[in-house]
Amino acid sequence: MYESKLSSRRWIAYDLPGNIGWIVWIVCLILLLTQGVTWFLLLALIPAVFMLVGVIELVSERIRKLDWVLPKARLYRGFGSLTLGGLLGILVSGAGILFSPGDLCWWMLTGACLCALFAWLIFREYHLQGQGGERA
Repeated sequence: MYESKLSSRRWIAYDLPGNIGWIVWIVCLILLLTQGVTWFLLLALIPAVFMLVGVIELVSERIRKLDWVLPKARLYRGFGSLTLGGLLGILVSGAGILFSPGDLCWWMLTGACLCALFAWLIFREYHLQGQGGERA
């Protein structure tokens, strides 16, 4: 089991911008969908899947009151997926900016950066219980 000693204040300070990030990504993805299917839309679905897996996992953890103590699999499925989704989103939106310029790509880059950074900040606060604070 992995445990976080993150204070509620810092948790909220990390959680809010992280949530804004994945929400911005999904909203932009929906807006892209209204413009038709493109290579960029298909590519942008990959980070969205990781983000949604992470969000669904974290919601189920919250329902089960597992916020600060998590098994390794749940930790990686939750915060690990969100971090990976954000990192992939940075790459995908960067490709979009280079090859398919538009305002949505910049918004998606912003959302991906927020998602990756703040999910990672929470993720790195989890340490193995009873093992001297070994990180996940």
